[in-house]
Amino acid sequence: MPAISRSHRRPAAGAPPARTTAAPPALPPYQRLQRVARMIPAGCVASYGQVADLAGLPGRARMVGRALGADPERASLPWHRVLCADGRIAFGPDDEAFATQRARLLAEGVIVRGGRVDMGRFRWQPSLAELAFGLDF
Repeated sequence: MPAISRSHRRPAAGAPPARTTAAPPALPPYQRLQRVARMIPAGCVASYGQVADLAGLPGRARMVGRALGADPERASLPWHRVLCADGRIAFGPDDEAFATQRARLLAEGVIVRGGRVDMGRFRWQPSLAELAFGLDF
């Protein structure tokens, strides 16, 4: 009698049914980073590293900036809420993007002093529910 392959064996009594549906495809890294950035509420900020960690891409803080700049819906993306780990605006003070980011943060009630934000006060601390229901990757 021919041997029965593992995939054709009958499950043991009481075993859960075999999974028949495939898991949804994972989102590409840039889309995951952009999705996390969109979750940051007005009046809060996150660091590049925090966004990368929440997107499941630890150690990819530099990728966050590239992903935010590459978003085709850049106008609706709250890129201004993402800062360096020490709360510093990443652009130089003479850069137009610095002024834009600073103005947008101030308009949301985030205090910017000397090109920095107090991360202890304004850092986004998402709840478990926000993460569980907001991140579907």
